[in-house]
Amino acid sequence: MKKRTQADKSDASARKVLKAALSLFSRQGYRATSMRQVARRSGLSVGNLYHHFGNKETIFQRLIDQYWEVLMDPELPLNKIFAAARFPDDLEEMAAAIDQVVTQSSPHILLIYIDVIEFKGKHIRAFYQQMADRFSAAYSERFQEMKAQGELGAVDPLIGVMLATRWFFYYFTVERCFGVPMHFGLDSRQAVDEFAKILRYGLEPRRDRP
Repeated sequence: MKKRTQADKSDASARKVLKAALSLFSRQGYRATSMRQVARRSGLSVGNLYHHFGNKETIFQRLIDQYWEVLMDPELPLNKIFAAARFPDDLEEMAAAIDQVVTQSSPHILLIYIDVIEFKGKHIRAFYQQMADRFSAAYSERFQEMKAQGELGAVDPLIGVMLATRWFFYYFTVERCFGVPMHFGLDSRQAVDEFAKILRYGLEPRRDRP
């Protein structure tokens, strides 16, 4: 019982550290944040910080990992949309689910930009390198069926779903994390409607094939 109580205290302390560090890193960057600042914000001693995490970069990596854990959770509404593999019929649902992720994970998403600027993408590279494989695992079988039934055009739908996903993440990051609403001159609903039209139908006029 005593060991479990101590473990609970240790977990609570670690959560305080991560919460404090997330707030500081996302607002002022990695190098501008000191362990002393994290300790002061979390209510722990600097010694306790090193005891729990070893160094500042370990804290940063753990925060990045927290975001990846959110994105990989099979119960995440966005992942349920991917699992259903109804692209491009589900573009509006996909956009709404991505908006939810970005809104709820805004401080963590800002860490991605900090990693690019201060670490040249060291902590995020592996996740994006594996992106194509993850989408292929989710969608290849469905797209092969659609191709066999003559439901696909000349565009690779796997590239299309990755493009749509990354674009919606970028759009809502600017809207929610960067604090620039209506940066396309449209509200979010209108913008998503226009994006969906482009993704479904393209820009070139349809011509009858001979």
